[in-house]
Parts: sequence; C-alpha cells; structure tokens
Amino acid sequence: MIVLKTFQESLSYFLEKFDELAKKYDHTINHCSELELLIDDYSKFITNEKNQEAWEQLELHESSEWSQLVANLRKKSALCVAIMEKYRALKLRDGHVEIADYFKNIESCIEEEFGSFRITSESKVLLVGSGSFPMTPLLIAKRTGAEVVGIDIDDEAIQLGRNVVERLGSGLNIRLEKLSVEDLDFTKDVTHVIFSSTVESKYDILDQLYELTNDHVVVAMRYGNQLKSLFNYPLREVDEEKWKLVEHIIRPQHVFDIALYKKV
Repeated sequence: MIVLKTFQESLSYFLEKFDELAKKYDHTINHCSELELLIDDYSKFITNEKNQEAWEQLELHESSEWSQLVANLRKKSALCVAIMEKYRALKLRDGHVEIADYFKNIESCIEEEFGSFRITSESKVLLVGSGSFPMTPLLIAKRTGAEVVGIDIDDEAIQLGRNVVERLGSGLNIRLEKLSVEDLDFTKDVTHVIFSSTVESKYDILDQLYELTNDHVVVAMRYGNQLKSLFNYPLREVDEEKWKLVEHIIRPQHVFDIALYKKV
C-alpha cells in the first residue's frame, strides 16, 4: 500500500502545482522555467512503466474521489500545456527559443502520425487544437508542402500562433483561424485531420465531421488511455455507422498514442 499511497501523493502534488502555476500566468514569460520543469517531470511520470502497475491497482478500486482527481489532473495539465506553448511563443517573439523535453516528445512522433496514410504535397490537413506554438502545421508544411489549416478556440493562442508561423514558416501554406469546423470552408476539401489529445470535445467534433468532410478523409485522433489519460483525453466509442477504427499507433515512450479513423 505504500507504493499506492506514494503514487496518489504524486498525483495530488502535480495537481497542486499545475493549479498554482496556471494561476500565475500573466501573459509574460514569468514562471516559464518552473512550468517547463513541471511538465517535463509529469511527462516522465506518465511514460514511466513502473507507475502503470499502481495505476491498474487503483483502477480496480475506483472511487468518486479517484475519478475526480484524474479528471482534474487531465484538465489542469491540458491548461498548463497550453500556457507552456504560450511561453514558448512569447520567448520566440523575444528572440529566445528552447525546446523542452515535452516538445521534443511531440515533434518526434509527427513522422508516424498517419501510419500508412501518407501526407503529400497535394494533401489538405486540418489540425483541431493548433495552440500557440503550432509545431505540427509547421513540420507538416515544411516536410511535405501540404496546405495546413489550424483552428483553436483561444484568441491569444491564434495570435501567438500566427506570429510563430510568420517567423518560422514564412512562405509555407499555413493558416490559423478561430473558427469551428462547420464555419471553415476548408473542411469539405480536407484529406487529413489531426486532433490534439488535449481537446476535450474531440469526439463530438469528429461526429460533426462526418457530414462536413469528403468520403476519403483520414482522421488521426491523439489520445491517452490508462496512465496516459492523466495527460490526455482518452479513446471513446464512435458511431460504427459513421467511423471505422483502421489503425492504432501505440507509442510506449511518448505521452500520447494515435487512433486512425476512416468513414464507413
């Protein structure tokens, strides 16, 4: 039981620190280093196989208190990742760029994002939840020449993201918009869709996309189950008359996994 107690104490500590540092964000780079270290530590905690056994034992004795702790951690860590991206964009604006371990983890997976469904220069890619430092659009556009559109619900994230694209992706076919999928003209022509793992409503949006997209669209759903669900919104069942899960990309050393969907 000592191991379980320590595991739960760790989760409570992370939640307390995420809450504390989220409240300290003031649209400057103050507290950036502290949050960066916390997110790196949390990423290592999530991908540590030794913590998986403790997670599984706690799941067997699931309580309302435990479920609430997990939900709060997921929400607060997602908020802090969004803030960390803002810090990174602000640092770029001020002439300083550093890549924390968390961002290296994200960037290293983009090559395998769509498995056998490759992106080419003819592709049209939509990223739902592009954030303030839109690494995925930049890397896809640079490496493939594809047209990429990112959408986000955060005004500050869109503005900072546009600044990042202007500095790092000048000449690339990238556009960032604060629009919903139904209000975006681009949606009907999209060939590939990527969902950020920290978008809470991603499966509701996926359901909307069925009517809005063409028959050949491929969707990459970033997600986290079990221990990884502490940092990502987990996999959900889909309407089997609309979407079919065609491939799973499991990545043990990364903070999220990927599920690929095509229309039935």
